[in-house]
Amino acid sequence: MTTVEDIQYNNGRVLIRVDFNVPLNDDLKVTDDNRIRATIPTIKAVLKNGGRPILMSHLGRPKGAYDDKFSLSNIVYKLEELLGAKVNFALDCVGDEAVEASNNLKSGEVLLLENLRFHEGETSGDKGFAQELAKNGDYYVNDAFGTAHRAHASTAVIAEFFKGKKAFGLVMAAEIENVTKVLNSTEKPVTAIVGGAKVSSKIAILENLVSKLDNLIIGGGMAYTFLKAQGGKVGSSLVEDDFLETAREILKTAEAKGVKVYLPVDSVNADKFDNNAAKETTPADEVKDGWMGLDVGPETVTMLDEVLVNSKVILWNGPMGVFEFSNFEFGTREVAKSIVKATEAGAFSIVGGGDSVAAVKQFGMADQVSYVSTGGGAMLEYLEGKELPGIKAILN
Repeated sequence: MTTVEDIQYNNGRVLIRVDFNVPLNDDLKVTDDNRIRATIPTIKAVLKNGGRPILMSHLGRPKGAYDDKFSLSNIVYKLEELLGAKVNFALDCVGDEAVEASNNLKSGEVLLLENLRFHEGETSGDKGFAQELAKNGDYYVNDAFGTAHRAHASTAVIAEFFKGKKAFGLVMAAEIENVTKVLNSTEKPVTAIVGGAKVSSKIAILENLVSKLDNLIIGGGMAYTFLKAQGGKVGSSLVEDDFLETAREILKTAEAKGVKVYLPVDSVNADKFDNNAAKETTPADEVKDGWMGLDVGPETVTMLDEVLVNSKVILWNGPMGVFEFSNFEFGTREVAKSIVKATEAGAFSIVGGGDSVAAVKQFGMADQVSYVSTGGGAMLEYLEGKELPGIKAILN
């Protein structure tokens, strides 16, 4: 795998696809700079190896035309603050002005191009648009793992114009390396925690992972579909009746492959979907009519702690319950604690998927696990075993 650190750029222009799709407040100020912060080492590596970095990204979902609230000019101040270097801004990402700005960029400076999605050719993967973008660089680097699953002009199509002059950024390289550690681990036992609301959104992950695991922990709303599939009473808990047979097939496959599956043994139930609802704890397969499971109980937490602290590799994708409600965060928080404990004892742990990442951040544990993925949908598709266009484009 060729990374940005492996090339000497000899004052060449290095066109870097970054992921600066960050939230802005009403004053158009950045409220979460993690994605910008993550790519700083890649930019600095280009500068160190004699390159002139030209950055391109999307921001939000503009309708293929200029919209000031989605302008990347709004994040220049934050990028300069984090990078400690001057950042020039081009009013477009293609055309004479953009190319002139990239050609005239001085050594040690950085250029940020305007939002890619102001052009419809970006999301449609238009080859002509990709070719115009390519005029801004002599080398191409993709550091936007979060968009690697999309065949967009700047992530998949553009790479063909940089034969022998393309590389992975450090964010991309780390994502690939860390997810691959789970998928191809030789250390045992390997444990995956798959949670979240719906079985339907995680079927492909479960089917791809089940042959690579020793332990599969199923939590969150999707656990009640599995519990019902086994004949349990789940009250008004979230259940996908269309996927009961799928759940049974996954359990059957796991058993055939010697994978130990852990479902909740007790459930914290509420009489309505509300943080202040009445709540009670019952066996997970004995939820009363009219009540819904919103978290796992203490017996489940104790059972899972033993599994996790004895694991060598841990993947966490999806919360154990409605952790956004303070009265139903217990299970998710305690599982996070167990993962931290296992990590401290030498396990490799990766947390991925929006809700799991939000949970470890909420509990202040993001820096206590081995790796937190920024990938979101891209990580999910990678775990499903799909070939991601943004990765394929660099490797080919």
